[in-house]
Amino acid sequence: MGVKLGSSGAFRRRGDDDLVEAHEINVTPFIDVMLVLLIIFMVAAPLATVDLGVDLPASTAEPQPRPDKPVFVTVKPDLSVAVGEDVIARETLTSTLDGATQGRKDERIFLRADKAVSYGDLMEVMNLLRNAGYLKIALVGLDGRS
Repeated sequence: MGVKLGSSGAFRRRGDDDLVEAHEINVTPFIDVMLVLLIIFMVAAPLATVDLGVDLPASTAEPQPRPDKPVFVTVKPDLSVAVGEDVIARETLTSTLDGATQGRKDERIFLRADKAVSYGDLMEVMNLLRNAGYLKIALVGLDGRS
């Protein structure tokens, strides 16, 4: 319950000692509470993310239809790169892919790697493909559906 004060600071009275009630909500405490909650969430949100090592499972997604003659780039456990069945040097990857795709840079390249290949080594091959202009890269995995 609030009371209105007059300009002189005295209580305004109505009739026999009745104080006039103010019918306005004091929102200052609500704003203070909301600001405290905002600060708590801003501090707690970065702590909610966790960096963990991940052993990714096989995919259970529905396979997409394959083209008639897909181009496979394979990274073997010894980090050698093969296009189709032919092992090539990494420096010749661009020219070999250009020959396999007849120069069409928009053709999808299917990239597969052995489990022993580290993520960083796989990313190096993906960067080589991107630098060569091949931006449609599909990662090949085992079918995990049973």
